[in-house]
Amino acid sequence: MMRAGRFAVLLAVQVLILNHIHIAGYITPLLIGYGLVSFQAHASRVGLLLWGFFIGVAFDLFSGTAGMASAACTLLAMVQPALLKMFAPHDASDDFVPTIQTLGVGKYVVYALLCMLVLHAAFYLLDAFTLHDWVLTLLSVFGGAAVAAVLCVCAELIVRKKKR
Repeated sequence: MMRAGRFAVLLAVQVLILNHIHIAGYITPLLIGYGLVSFQAHASRVGLLLWGFFIGVAFDLFSGTAGMASAACTLLAMVQPALLKMFAPHDASDDFVPTIQTLGVGKYVVYALLCMLVLHAAFYLLDAFTLHDWVLTLLSVFGGAAVAAVLCVCAELIVRKKKR
């Protein structure tokens, strides 16, 4: 239930606030990926893919993005365990959750940035569906991923501060 509440809040923030922010006219951060970034290390692979798909469908319904978010979030859900494995300690327990406290600030920022790069690359490449304006597409991907990674760190600090 807690996870569903977190996804509902992320979806509301994304749809009501972040979808209306276009930095330099092209950069729109997709914070909806934060919920997938914070999944525990040994979560069910099917469950993770379903969460990714359904949060993407919900985003698509409210944003009119015609399946782009569903595909991007499902892709992120598919690669998240491999990315987390690169940064998690080798002796991590089964219930290891990637946080700033467990990974450290540097590793968490790089982990969140890589996850956001996957999400934004899939989303904006599907949006452009061409490499005609590849500079603008790259600006959207890297700029959106950088801003979203910063927002992930801020969200992480807010969530973990409430849990203490």
